[in-house]
Amino acid sequence: MKIAFGLRVRNMIKFLRLLGFCLLTVLACHASAQEKECAVVLMHGKWGNTQYISFFGNRLKPTCDYKSIEMPWSKRRNYDEPYLTALAEIKDQVEKFRQQGFKRIVLAGHSFGANAALAYMKNEGDVDAIVLLAPGHTPGSMYRQGIGRDAVDKARELVTAGKVDESLTMEDFNQGSRQSIRMKAGVLLSYFDPNGLGNMVLTSAQFKKSVPVLWVVGTRDPLFPLGSSFGYDRTPPNAASKYLVVDADHANTPDASVGQVVEWLKALP
Repeated sequence: MKIAFGLRVRNMIKFLRLLGFCLLTVLACHASAQEKECAVVLMHGKWGNTQYISFFGNRLKPTCDYKSIEMPWSKRRNYDEPYLTALAEIKDQVEKFRQQGFKRIVLAGHSFGANAALAYMKNEGDVDAIVLLAPGHTPGSMYRQGIGRDAVDKARELVTAGKVDESLTMEDFNQGSRQSIRMKAGVLLSYFDPNGLGNMVLTSAQFKKSVPVLWVVGTRDPLFPLGSSFGYDRTPPNAASKYLVVDADHANTPDASVGQVVEWLKALP
């Protein structure tokens, strides 16, 4: 009887251990599923790199996972690929997140990165929300002021003649600073055509679908005086969209707004 009782006790202990293991496995799977609720594709601004926006990206966790990608307008890449290739690079990361099981994919960008988020919604439109941090790069304004105008006109001539790979030097502009950059005619026109993909007034109104938009601008940003009518008011209506003003200049807008961005992400339906 004692032997039989002992066997029953040992079997019960084994059963409880197995049950506990199964429960832990279920909880781990549940936690893993929770971790895959949201992912952000994050893009830096003109002449920057992924490190410039790393503080903002790290603050998104644990609300959302994120991947910061180096774009063709980084200081290192120096416009090595045209705008459509840049959008393809974004799409590649979006698809990687989808394959990993994330339920919501958010596209977020600072300055030129925000410009790209708008262009992406025009051409691809397969993300679930976008965050625009101090949107920048205004080729129309540059052209009207004569900044790089001759290079843009020449690039258009070369592209029309099929000479897309012929190189040109252009004076680029970024928040008061100017820099001479040499690039192929097709690349140059793709970014600096005043009526092309870089025109945020146009792309804001051309989304493939309506998604929540968080448009963030600092009170000391050059575009702040233009208000929400510059681009935000043109985006497709969405109940979760928001125009957010923070006390910051252009460069510091991501860090100044990150707490409110996180709260907005948490509140998305």
